[in-house]
Amino acid sequence: MSKLLLATNNQAKMIEYRELLKGLPLELVTLADQGITTVVDEVGGSLEENARLKAAILAAESGLVALSDDSGLEVDALDGEPGPLSARYAGEGASDADRVKYLLSRLKDIPWSERSACFRCVIALAVPGGQVELCTGQCRGLIACEPKGEHGFGYDPVFYLPGLDKTMAELPLEIKNTISHRGQAAQKVKHMLERPPFSEYLSISQ
Repeated sequence: MSKLLLATNNQAKMIEYRELLKGLPLELVTLADQGITTVVDEVGGSLEENARLKAAILAAESGLVALSDDSGLEVDALDGEPGPLSARYAGEGASDADRVKYLLSRLKDIPWSERSACFRCVIALAVPGGQVELCTGQCRGLIACEPKGEHGFGYDPVFYLPGLDKTMAELPLEIKNTISHRGQAAQKVKHMLERPPFSEYLSISQ
């Protein structure tokens, strides 16, 4: 069975991708599985640049088709912040809880009607030394005034979905994956993997 490299060390993200991509005739392997310790600095100015850079470098190093993503929270009242800096918004080494706390501090004087935000995900697929393609997804909501829920990771506890009256962190994974930014992008990935050049590397038949 052909291998697809999940170019991340984020355990929660790996769990989501294994669920999102289940059913494909592929073995999903991680950087640790392949003994890869390379850390790709996210120096791009956009989610697209960061995802493309990571996928291309790690596909070349591993000799495998590589999947990398970069996701960000874009808050309208903060002119799109934190965006590509979402993972480092509260400084290097900050925890998810630290980042949520910092975000809420930035929004403490913002009324509920103006707390709109968008989760965006860009997934890059790369073949070794060659083509890179991008798939995107987005999910709109509001930033809650306090965190709620035990599922998910990142900013999920404060990303409120009005249609469901819940934060992303209050949703079970199977529901989250049907509506999330990452879930939308991953559905496009499944179709892309069935087309050249990815299908040729992975021996996937339509």
